[in-house]
Amino acid sequence: MYHKTISYRTFSAFNYILLSLICITCVLPLLHILAVSFSASSPANSHLVGLWPKGFNLDAYAKTFNNANFHRALLMGLERTALGTAVSMSLMMLAAYALSKDRGSFHSRSLYTWYFLFTMLFSGGIVPSYMLIRNLHMMNSVWALVLPGAINVFNMVLLMNFFRAVPKELEEASFIDGGGHFRTLWNVFLPISMPAIATISLFTMVMHWNSWFDGLLYITDYRKYPLSTFLQTIIVQQDFNKINPDVNELKNISQRTVKSAQIFIGTLPILLVYPFLQRYFVKGIILGAVKE
Repeated sequence: MYHKTISYRTFSAFNYILLSLICITCVLPLLHILAVSFSASSPANSHLVGLWPKGFNLDAYAKTFNNANFHRALLMGLERTALGTAVSMSLMMLAAYALSKDRGSFHSRSLYTWYFLFTMLFSGGIVPSYMLIRNLHMMNSVWALVLPGAINVFNMVLLMNFFRAVPKELEEASFIDGGGHFRTLWNVFLPISMPAIATISLFTMVMHWNSWFDGLLYITDYRKYPLSTFLQTIIVQQDFNKINPDVNELKNISQRTVKSAQIFIGTLPILLVYPFLQRYFVKGIILGAVKE
């Protein structure tokens, strides 16, 4: 009876309309970029392309895939994302497992929890972080992009709350069978917590893939730029000297179509990964957020 009330139908219709508008707002820019990337140089430079290509061609993609600098940046971005996600998830799972225990099992739990929360609210700043990375001799290294943000406290709290929802009896059964903490974490907590792990892994991958500022800060050799930093440099800053362009190519092709092709290629990895993790997404967020 509740589902047939007028107020419920009105509220549902409003939600569907609002979410549809948000979805359209997110999809239209991507469709426009895709259309520009497949268009000829004249209509693209004249801003005549809408949601459908004009003068369809693949020159922009041919130029992009023949660019050795783009290949290096793409591989560097994939390496940074894969390594950063693996390191971050490993550290956050270990920390969340320990902090999910009650005070009887972990007497200093509150102290460590407040320590992590303090780091979420306050940071050392850009200059001290830069000096630390430089003094540790990690400049121009992928570790300079991975280690400083290895633990995201917000994601760790979501995972910790999910671990706290695991029945105590399962943990005790593992200990009775002779398992230690690492075996209990691997065989009991992780299989049950796959929705939370998949959700947080997606957050972490998107963060590493889209992050560009730390690449400008810690990488001085443009040949070691991850893809996001590479795109920011040539698209936003319009600095083509760092990628050693061919002067004749700059005259004969449209940089707008090439930029659009590179942007679309840069979004593909996350678009390909998301469908496999989407079924875990909502469940992971809800269960990790409502537990005390």
